[in-house]
Amino acid sequence: MHHSPVPRRWDSRPVPAHPRRSLCVDPDSPSRLLRCAQRDRCRECGNSVEWYQRVRDRPVRLHPRELPAAAVPADHRWHVSSGLAYPSGDGSAWCRLAHASVCPARDAGAAAVPELASLRRRLAVNTRRLADAGSFTPAVPAGPAGRQPEDHCRPARPTVQILYVRYLAARPLDEIQCVAQTRRRDRCTFTMLASGGPAGVWRLVPATATQGQLALPAEVMAVYDLSSLPYGEQLRWRTQRCPQHAATPTAADLALTDWEPFDPLVHLAYVHRRLPTHSRRPHPGSGTQKAVRR
Repeated sequence: MHHSPVPRRWDSRPVPAHPRRSLCVDPDSPSRLLRCAQRDRCRECGNSVEWYQRVRDRPVRLHPRELPAAAVPADHRWHVSSGLAYPSGDGSAWCRLAHASVCPARDAGAAAVPELASLRRRLAVNTRRLADAGSFTPAVPAGPAGRQPEDHCRPARPTVQILYVRYLAARPLDEIQCVAQTRRRDRCTFTMLASGGPAGVWRLVPATATQGQLALPAEVMAVYDLSSLPYGEQLRWRTQRCPQHAATPTAADLALTDWEPFDPLVHLAYVHRRLPTHSRRPHPGSGTQKAVRR
């Protein structure tokens, strides 16, 4: 018996095949992610989190499950509406919770509430289980002064200046990965520094505080400056895309960018006062070093 490769109905009529359309993101969309509730793992404890966009602030990590609103303090309730997260309750019997409130790698804080303390203990047990299985490596604890271990040659979270705005990266420069989606529907594996394009310059700049803040005790700080690059190249860094995906604005993002607006007081532990290079030579006639191109 011969079977036709074309699908047909019961009366032998061919079934019309409608052309498939790929999802595209509007270039003017405020969010380049194809969907909300992006699943991820906390870099500090390894537990599952969900990323949600906010109206005028950075995205927030929420606990992946809803909790009874009666068991969560009113100041720590979140709700999601139309894909956006809001730091308040919506009047229902259920609410969401920011992961930072129960992260076992941080101070207890709000987890002093019995219900949140129990959830925090369960997450701590899961962190230990992941570490024992080798699927999660706990971060190196900070020093006694609350600072990270000194590693001038490779800052764990460097400060980068893009379009005259300073950002704090979430990972070392050579690990910042493109966030775009490939044709195989997975994340691009290219990194920003390995793209072969023009590189920035490490500089020692004054650690000035923003308007209305107190002065910092540090006089200078190391910044990876991209201000000398063309506007398009700096925009590519800020959107965290490799050159191939920077030329394809309709390609969606599979992850959030690693940039966090740098605050000299909040991020004081990540301020590096020396250039991240082994060869440091003082500039003639001054107390600072020359800019080193990497």
